[in-house]
Amino acid sequence: MTASTPDRRLRARLRRLTSAAAAFALAAGLGAVASPAMAADGDDETTDAGIVELSVAIGSHGRITPGASATASLSLQNDTDARLSTGTVTVEINRTPLSDGTAVSTWLDETSAPGEFETLGSKATDAVDAGGSDRVSVDIPPESLAELAPGVYPIRAGLSGASTGTVGSDDFVSRNVSADSVLVVTADAVQVGVIVPITATPADGVLLTADELAELTAADGALTAALDGVSGTAAVIAIDPAIVAAIRVLGTSAPANATDWLERFDDLPNERFALQFGDADATVQAQAQLPELLQPTTLAPFVNPLNFPSTPATATPTPGTSTPSPTPSATDAPVLPDDETLTTIDDAIEGIVWPLAGARSEDLATFTSYFGGAVTTIVSSSATDAVDTAHATTDGHDLLVVDEAISAAISGAAGESASGARQRWLAAASAQLYFAGQAAPQGPLLVGLDRDETRDAAALREAIAAVDSPGFDLSSVRSAPAAGVALTGAVDDLRVSALQNMLVDEGTLGTFATILDDPQVLLGRERIRVLREIAVGVPETKFSTNVAVHRAATNDTLHAVSIPPSSTIQLLSANADLPFSVRNDLPWPVNLRLTVAPTDPRLEVQGSNEVVVQANSSARVKVPVSARVGSGELDLRLNLYSPTGALIDGPQTVRVAVRAEWETIGLVIFGGLAVLLIVGGVIRTVLRRRRESSVEGGETDAAIDAPAQTHEDIDAGEKETT
Repeated sequence: MTASTPDRRLRARLRRLTSAAAAFALAAGLGAVASPAMAADGDDETTDAGIVELSVAIGSHGRITPGASATASLSLQNDTDARLSTGTVTVEINRTPLSDGTAVSTWLDETSAPGEFETLGSKATDAVDAGGSDRVSVDIPPESLAELAPGVYPIRAGLSGASTGTVGSDDFVSRNVSADSVLVVTADAVQVGVIVPITATPADGVLLTADELAELTAADGALTAALDGVSGTAAVIAIDPAIVAAIRVLGTSAPANATDWLERFDDLPNERFALQFGDADATVQAQAQLPELLQPTTLAPFVNPLNFPSTPATATPTPGTSTPSPTPSATDAPVLPDDETLTTIDDAIEGIVWPLAGARSEDLATFTSYFGGAVTTIVSSSATDAVDTAHATTDGHDLLVVDEAISAAISGAAGESASGARQRWLAAASAQLYFAGQAAPQGPLLVGLDRDETRDAAALREAIAAVDSPGFDLSSVRSAPAAGVALTGAVDDLRVSALQNMLVDEGTLGTFATILDDPQVLLGRERIRVLREIAVGVPETKFSTNVAVHRAATNDTLHAVSIPPSSTIQLLSANADLPFSVRNDLPWPVNLRLTVAPTDPRLEVQGSNEVVVQANSSARVKVPVSARVGSGELDLRLNLYSPTGALIDGPQTVRVAVRAEWETIGLVIFGGLAVLLIVGGVIRTVLRRRRESSVEGGETDAAIDAPAQTHEDIDAGEKETT
């Protein structure tokens, strides 16, 4: 899963830690610095030596009831590569209460608060091994907190006297660090509901694959952690239907733990509603003046019939007979799920949309047209002029308002895997909840977590439990009286322009896709990617880059089918087939029509040529040509079209050098050579015959003129020879 927590949260946290350390160092004289730690002399030793972190909390999630005693719990984390020596921790409180939620943010962000700090207690710490951690409890005398009136009070803690390395050596570092938090003293409780989004972004930006689902729904997977975190709470689940669609579309090939996850999700008693597919933002679609919400064009290309067993015909007895006959409605063909079946969230509350902040009243009117009736929009309290309750209305449009300050703190806690550091977020949430409860004592209040796909189950569960009211019912909130508010949103020109450009590209891609047997294998994926590019969980810092990458990928697809450049072709015959190459880098076969047009009418060509190019391959198209010119050079213009006539590539120009007279010259030369060879052969044969005849004639004459030999002559000759 891809984390989608806004980057600003980390930056704010680091600012708070740094400011807290500086304030504690000045007030307590500890030479302390923030966690992440820095050397007391100001040298930054975090780069190579690691950091030491300290966190502090008093009570349960930073809350105690008036007059109650409490214990300060401190967590010490040694992330250096050396042993942390013993030291002393000191806990302090400022008895001047913070005035409101803004003062809480100022204290936690800038460690600035009126009043003086006094010590509540201190305790020696044990040594902590490299990479290890330790928890320290500091008992606070009951009388130290007994007189605190209900309110929110700044607290801080510091570690002094601890170090890593050997004293006097180059690796010695003083590890004086500090931490800040708040203590909430209250006996009041207000009803609070928590909305938890569950999203998952696949690597290819389309649907989660079987391997991704197997990983995410494993015992230690992120989707499993999400269900573990909400299980046993009253949290309202907002789920991306793309997750359930990815599981259902696999049919029998879905990983067993993925189908188990889906069954477990369906069985949860928690209220739920569906986000838009891919968690796409409805606000930008309304501001782009789209006539309807974008949806996947179809999920059919992702359905493999082999993964859906056929339903065999069952024999049923015919009334009045004992012979069974097949049920007419049954079929041996597999029953494939449609898009609605794949994306439906069982028992989901209808008519709720949770877009990005920034929606205007005009956008809400557009939402009504999108849903064809009443719709409830979830907005942040920062997007309204003023509201003290979860249910509101503007210009007749229904709203559910999530408290921005509480939501940010709870989101921070849910995303913090370290238990000690998490307490600071929970204490901040308790403080913001206290002031929200003072403004709306009857409640209810709503908390909406950030989109975050990497939460730890324990962190999510503890964050929800810190504010969640058992038995919370979202439906009852929607039916409660609504407060009138005004929205302060504005058009986001950047996102609107990006969406419009992607849709223009999608239209171009639609024309291009006519080369495919089923254009939806390409267009279905493209639409889902567009939906994910405008997802609510995409941080502002990544939005423009993501869109640029997406549009570049679309451009690459549009150029995946082409006519490669060709060198000059030599045409040595008046009639021949010229070969041209067509490249297809798509993972599907394509149907094309190659047109060839000469620049000189003296070269006749077959103008239209059908070709099918297989996936990820090239094909050679042979085009018949006929030259009516003996010699010369001319150009051929090549274009690729889809079967519907859409231009895919071109024009490409190929130079042809015509040397048609060479064929005649060659024939004459070869013919002449053949004649010479034949004549030479005949002459040679005649001369040989004459020589043979002359030799035979001479031998005959000699035989006639020679005298006859007697036997005695012959015998005498033989003796002479001997």
